[in-house]
Amino acid sequence: MKLCYWMYAGPAHIGTLRVASSFKNVHAIMHAPLGDDYFNVMRSMLERERDFTPVTASIVDRHVLARGSQEKVVENITRKDKDDRPDLILLTPTCTSSILQEDLQNFVNRAAFEAEADVILADVNHYRVNELQAADRTLEQVVRFYIEKAKKDPGWSHQKTKKPSVNILGMFTLGFHNHHDTRELQRLLTSLGIDVNLIVPEGGLVTELHRLPSAWVNILPYREVGLMTAEYLKEEWGMPYTQTIPMGLVDVAGFIRELFGYLRDCSFEPDTSVLSAEAVEEFIDTQTRFISQAAWFSRSIDCQNLTGKKVVVFGDATHAAAMTKILSREMGIRVSCAGTYCKHESNWFREQVYGCCDEILVTDDHTQVGDVIARLEPAAIFGTQMERHIGKRLDIPCGVISAPVHIQNFPLSFRPFLGYEGTNQIADLVYNSFTLGMEDHLLEIFGGHDTKEVISKELSSETGVEWAPDGLAELQKVPGFVRSKIKRNTEKFAKEQGFTQITVDVMYAAKEAVSA
Repeated sequence: MKLCYWMYAGPAHIGTLRVASSFKNVHAIMHAPLGDDYFNVMRSMLERERDFTPVTASIVDRHVLARGSQEKVVENITRKDKDDRPDLILLTPTCTSSILQEDLQNFVNRAAFEAEADVILADVNHYRVNELQAADRTLEQVVRFYIEKAKKDPGWSHQKTKKPSVNILGMFTLGFHNHHDTRELQRLLTSLGIDVNLIVPEGGLVTELHRLPSAWVNILPYREVGLMTAEYLKEEWGMPYTQTIPMGLVDVAGFIRELFGYLRDCSFEPDTSVLSAEAVEEFIDTQTRFISQAAWFSRSIDCQNLTGKKVVVFGDATHAAAMTKILSREMGIRVSCAGTYCKHESNWFREQVYGCCDEILVTDDHTQVGDVIARLEPAAIFGTQMERHIGKRLDIPCGVISAPVHIQNFPLSFRPFLGYEGTNQIADLVYNSFTLGMEDHLLEIFGGHDTKEVISKELSSETGVEWAPDGLAELQKVPGFVRSKIKRNTEKFAKEQGFTQITVDVMYAAKEAVSA
């Protein structure tokens, strides 16, 4: 652990709570001191939920420190069991409460005797894993628990569905455009004649998890959450899972081909209708040419104007890798640096972006990311909200492509990143994130836009000062990403001091005034 004021991925208990609150009729008990219980407010605000977040904080206070937590934790579990009648109660400590080193498994065992609901302790090491790793482990733990429970039922049937079907793993609350991606994936699969067996955990019931082995294939849209569950189902039931992320034209087509390859291998009934390879290629061609506009856009003069522009990409492993490949392979944009904060996915990420970028950065330290961006001076950034803040400071536009995000990245309108509709959204995001040539020209003429400090209240572009040749020569030596700011501040200083011409001496005087 380390002390910091910005984290790309939160503490482990947040990941556990995200999984628990994604299921229906599951309640989470968080064993935590005051201050660690902000999850409820955060989820309700960002997801705009109409219902209360099903999380209760079992507060660690001075009485608990004096007498121990057992009675309080057990009481909270049994009370919630009687009040809400959940199917599952999931107990999770936080990093802070873990310091007490109490035997929470013993508390769970005792509460399980009194509660009608199933009671589980989240099996994650809160000091060694982050939010995403904990979410991945918690989902696998819950799935394993209910499938092992179903095995004990002699009447349990896990026959494969007659029609080709899939499970979608890893869609959960507070994910980046996850709800939109779910709808787009369902639309895509329906168009291909494939049923969705279960979506886990978002909107699913834990009592339905025993149906997971009935599907033919598991779909893993994101590497961060669902991978451990997919590996468990593959090992236990021989279920293959897709490894191509359906983001961008090339990889959406690759995903469909990979999926149908698995479906043909898993065809259990001789009369089962699975699209032929020719029909799959025809579907991909139709979607690419008529549903997605990304292929057309990549050939347009608008996209050609972006060719060769430098960008920096940073985010979680899935979105950063996919965006890097889209920018490089499909749009001809130079990715100077591609990076991720998912250090545990470092090898996979490097393999995915190899040959698509100039350099690779794997770090969870935002100051390193900021230093790289300042050094490379890209035309645009594609990253998280932190990179957006860095871009504002350096006057570089930024398109947000990955969590962590703010509320504006939970749009009410339909904006998926996966599938063919996702290719349209990504193309729009890329094009609108650049400051284009004409916009640069207009900003130079009119002195900036709404994010800039206004030099004068008059609407006229005339500042009343002019630049001397030596002043202009000195201005050209200033790095491009801060030049407009230096120019603006110098003109403001000159006007306030009554100078009519800006020379080198006036520039240095303005610099000293700002530094004072």
